[in-house]
Amino acid sequence: MPSFKTRALSALRTVAHHAPAKAALIGLDGFVDTIVTPVAQRTAQGDAFTPITSIPEFASRIAGAAGKSTNVEFYPLMDKLGGNGPIMAAALLAGGTKITYVGALGHPSIHPVFQSFSSRAEIVSLAAPATTIAVEFQDGKLMLGQLRSLDTITLPKIEEVMGAARFRAALASADLVALVNWTMIPNMSAIFTELVEQVLPALPARAPGLPARLFFFDLADPEKRTRYDLHDVLHLIARFSAYGEVTLGLNLKEAQQVAEVLALPCPDKDEASLRAAAAAIRGKLGIATVVVHPRESAACATAAGTAWIPGPYTDKPLITTGAGDHFNGGFSQGQLLGLDPESCLTLGACTSGHYVRTGISPTLANIETFLATWS
Repeated sequence: MPSFKTRALSALRTVAHHAPAKAALIGLDGFVDTIVTPVAQRTAQGDAFTPITSIPEFASRIAGAAGKSTNVEFYPLMDKLGGNGPIMAAALLAGGTKITYVGALGHPSIHPVFQSFSSRAEIVSLAAPATTIAVEFQDGKLMLGQLRSLDTITLPKIEEVMGAARFRAALASADLVALVNWTMIPNMSAIFTELVEQVLPALPARAPGLPARLFFFDLADPEKRTRYDLHDVLHLIARFSAYGEVTLGLNLKEAQQVAEVLALPCPDKDEASLRAAAAAIRGKLGIATVVVHPRESAACATAAGTAWIPGPYTDKPLITTGAGDHFNGGFSQGQLLGLDPESCLTLGACTSGHYVRTGISPTLANIETFLATWS
């Protein structure tokens, strides 16, 4: 029997040419990410230092400052486009999908890190971007954010900047609507409520012959939000099912948080647990698809059952910030192209795998090459 990689490669080659006909509306955040390495011991200027390589080592350094003080140096590696929405959109854009992006990309002008992105997509900027210092370790990362500009993002703000008619037209024409980073946008639940109660019911029906509109949601680490807020937004997300097929994308930590608030068993990262968690969350919410993707593998559940694949994990990535958003972009690209759940997982894993090794969002041709050479 062909492997999941062979099946995905064959399916992708059959449908890849349809990508430019697909359109996505994505939002609503926007960040400038500064990727840094924490310094353990410096021996000279520049990059002549030994890094702090693990989160426990970093935690020990911080804990040692209690009652005293300490100086932690972050060595900057790069400034880059950031935010769950822009990174996911960049992944889809590289795959050939037409993008309309609504979010916090700069005010009064687009921030320089988004200039290349804005030259290839239709952009509506609502506010200045938030900022993140992304501290990367071998066993994870810490995202240190300043988010105040995201407080201004509301549906009235979108309609003021974009125009209500233009926003509704973009929604109506989108094959995929991805609304991500609920955790960091304080008014996102209110936006969801207004969309399902006021905006989406007034949109024209999809043209005959077109597949159902896809909705994709990524919570973005809801640890700092209350249990009530998380429970509320999960059921708000489920209400979008009246207007299309809903996918909830979760990393392992998010899946554990969601399972806990829904009174479901807490998943671990083994295959059986991931399949069971995806199915249980999907069943509890009554949505089309739930995806759970730890670093080493990925699983999803649909009405047809569950799927799981191992991931192309590397212990020496060039970059990890944005890996999950690239997975989301690749998975959604597969859905847009009509691939089966296993192949959607494979596209997600390959999109993320290519990105963490190169720092570049892959084209579908890059993904074909990655699939063909993935050992």
